[in-house]
Amino acid sequence: MYSASAIDKATEFCFLLCHETSYNYKYSIRVPVTESNPHHCDPIIPLLLAMTIIPSKMMASTMLSLVSAALPLQENHKGKMNLGSSDCSSFLRKEKRNPFMKTKSFGRINMAIAVNTSRFEGVTMAPPDPILGVSEAFRADNSEMKLNLGVGAYRTEELQPYVLNVVKKAENLMLERGENKEYLPIEGLAAFNKVTAELLFGAGNPVIEQQRVATVQGLSGTGSLRLAAALIERYFPGAKVLISSPTWGNHKNIFNDARVPWSEYRYYDPKTVGLDFDGMISDIKAAPEGSFVLLHGCAHNPTGIDPTPEQWEKIADVIQEKNHIPFFDVAYQGFASGSLDADASSVRLFAARGMELLVAQSYSKNLGLYAERIGAINVVCSSADAAARVKSQLKRIARPMYSNPPIHGARIVANVVGDPALFNEWKEEMELMAGRIKNVRQKLFDSLSAKDKCGKDWSFILKQIGMFSFTGLSKVQSENMTNKWHVYMTKDGRISLAGLSLAKCEYLADAIIDSFHCVS
Repeated sequence: MYSASAIDKATEFCFLLCHETSYNYKYSIRVPVTESNPHHCDPIIPLLLAMTIIPSKMMASTMLSLVSAALPLQENHKGKMNLGSSDCSSFLRKEKRNPFMKTKSFGRINMAIAVNTSRFEGVTMAPPDPILGVSEAFRADNSEMKLNLGVGAYRTEELQPYVLNVVKKAENLMLERGENKEYLPIEGLAAFNKVTAELLFGAGNPVIEQQRVATVQGLSGTGSLRLAAALIERYFPGAKVLISSPTWGNHKNIFNDARVPWSEYRYYDPKTVGLDFDGMISDIKAAPEGSFVLLHGCAHNPTGIDPTPEQWEKIADVIQEKNHIPFFDVAYQGFASGSLDADASSVRLFAARGMELLVAQSYSKNLGLYAERIGAINVVCSSADAAARVKSQLKRIARPMYSNPPIHGARIVANVVGDPALFNEWKEEMELMAGRIKNVRQKLFDSLSAKDKCGKDWSFILKQIGMFSFTGLSKVQSENMTNKWHVYMTKDGRISLAGLSLAKCEYLADAIIDSFHCVS
C-alpha cells in the first residue's frame, strides 16, 4: 500500500508535468524505483501519468517508454516510495538540480514522454452535404410515415430503386460477348462518344457531320462539368460563369474548386413561383462580354421551371448580342418530358445558330446509371481543327485528374443507344418513368387543391417539369415538414417527386398545407 503523502506527491508531480509540457517537445522524466526491485518503475508513477496526461487538452498523442538507467532513490524503512520535499519540476531533464543526489542506491528508471500534435490539426470538420445529408437523416428516422424527397433518384410506385430492363439486357450482352476490362483511352469509349453526341445534337446535325464537336467521356454530369470548368480556367482566365439563382447545389462547388469566378442571374420569382424572365434577361445583358452562361437544358434543378420555346429564342438572342458562350447542363434528356428530342431542343436551337457552346451530359437519371458515373462533355467549335485542339486539351486535363474513365457504364449506353431494338425499348421505359412522375405531380396538385380551404393557387406545380417541384416553402417551413411530418427534403423547399408514390400524395399535401399556413 502507498501512503497518502506519497500519492499526493506523485499526483502533484504529474499535474506539474502537464503544466510545463508543451506541444512538440520531448522530455525525459526521471522517476524513482523501489529498492526491492531496482529495475522496474514503481507502478504508481506511470498510472498517475496516464491518468493525468492522456486526458489533457494540450496533447494530441502521448507515448510512454520505460528504459533502465541509474538514478538514486530515497526510500523509507517501510519499503514505501518517498518523493521527498524537493520541487517536483526538478524531475525534468531541463532542470539542473537532482533531489536524489545524496542517496546511496543507484538504480533508476528513465521515462520518456513525447507529446506530438497531428500534422492535420488545422484541418477542420467539413459541413454535411445539404442533399446527401438528407438521406442520412432519413435512414435514422424510425417513423412508418417517413418520406425521402431529397435526393433526385427515381423510385417505383412502391418507392423502391429501379433498374431498367433495357440496362439488364445490355449487361447480359456484355457478358455473352466476354468483353474485357482493359483501360479505355483518356477520351473514353469511342462507341459511347459517337452515340452520346448523336443523341444530344441529332445524328444528322451539321456540327457532327462537320466534326465540329469535341466529345470526351466524363464522370457523369459532375465530372463533365468539372472538366469544362478546368478548361475555362486554363484558356479563358478571368472569364466569369453566370449561374441561375437558384441552381443545383453542386454547381458553385465545381467552379469554386476550379477557381473559376461566378455570379448569379435571376431565375426564380417567389411571388409567382415561376420564372423571373425579365430579371434573367437583364442580368445576362449586364454581364461582362464573353461570359459563360450556365443554362439547364431541361427540367431546371431545383425549380422544375423551364423557359418556353419563345423565351429560349430570346435568351439565345441576348447571349449572341453579348458575345457570351452558352454552357448547358443536360442531366435529364428524355426523362423530363419523355421525349429525347424535345428535351434537347434548347441545345439544338443554339447549335443551329452557329454558336460555339459547351454541353455536359449525364446518364444517371434517364438510364438509371447513378453509380456508374457515366456522362460526357461536348464542346461545339467553329471548325473541325478547333474541335480537335479542344479535345486534346480536355484529354490533357483529364489525364492527371483521373487518367481514364470507367468502361462499364459507357458500354451500357453504347449498347442501348447503338442498337435500334434496345433504343426503342429504352424510349418506352423512359416514357413510363416520366409518366409516373407526371401522374404523381397531378395527384399532388389535386390533393392540395381539395384539402386547402384557404384558396391558395397551387397550379404552379403543374407548370413545373421533371422530377423536382419547388414548393415555395421557406427554410423554417421545410424544417417543419421534417420535424413534424417526417418528410425529408432540402431546406430550399425542393421536393423530388420521383421519390413520391400516388398513395402518399394526400399525406404530403397535409404536410405542405400545415407547413405553409401554420409556420411563418
